[in-house]
Amino acid sequence: MSETPALRLENVVTERGRIRVLWGLDIEVRTGETVAIVGPNGAGKTTLLATIMGLLRPSSGRIFVGERDTTGASPEAMARTGLALVPERRQLFGALTVRENLLLGGYARRAQRREFPADVEACLELFPALRRYLDSPSGGLSGGEQQMVAIARALMARPKILLLDEPSLGLAPRVRAENFAALARLAERGATILLVEQNLRMAARICTRAYFMESGRIVGSGSPEDLVRNERAFFTGTRG
Repeated sequence: MSETPALRLENVVTERGRIRVLWGLDIEVRTGETVAIVGPNGAGKTTLLATIMGLLRPSSGRIFVGERDTTGASPEAMARTGLALVPERRQLFGALTVRENLLLGGYARRAQRREFPADVEACLELFPALRRYLDSPSGGLSGGEQQMVAIARALMARPKILLLDEPSLGLAPRVRAENFAALARLAERGATILLVEQNLRMAARICTRAYFMESGRIVGSGSPEDLVRNERAFFTGTRG
């Protein structure tokens, strides 16, 4: 792994209006790692990803992608640095086909359009269930299939760091397992992933490290085994 973290947050504070949501977060993601941010609803996990991606500007603190200080950069600039976000609840263009959604994911790489067919094929190998829906409107797919499209769309950008916001949210257990199996394959290939997740057991299947988050603060960190061992204690506030 690289000595310089792929992503680093130093004492990051983010406010929404007059409400402070993130309180001095210090987080590191090394190249080739899958790091999970776990915590209950309202912990500030989505705000964290929005801050990293430039959708929200931190009130203080610094954000680095590799050696580059990206604090306060726009979402477009963050995408150019190699970040891609799979947002909560997918946010697909429902009237567009699966293929069109995927091609939009590669928009920032439009100078490399010749590579798009191979990239689409790689996404279909990762999510074979999508192959028969390529020319169907994405809005007609099930929630689990739409989540596959959202992840594949982000991968079309060939990101250096993949950010995922609650990829298991609202999915049936079987489809959720399929999607996490695909993420596990990405991790095995050396992808760098920052995963926000409320389902600790699912996160434990693919992460190398985890940060525990409560009320906008990082309150601990641990291994995948810690996630499983502390699942009940974490949400009852009795974590050891």
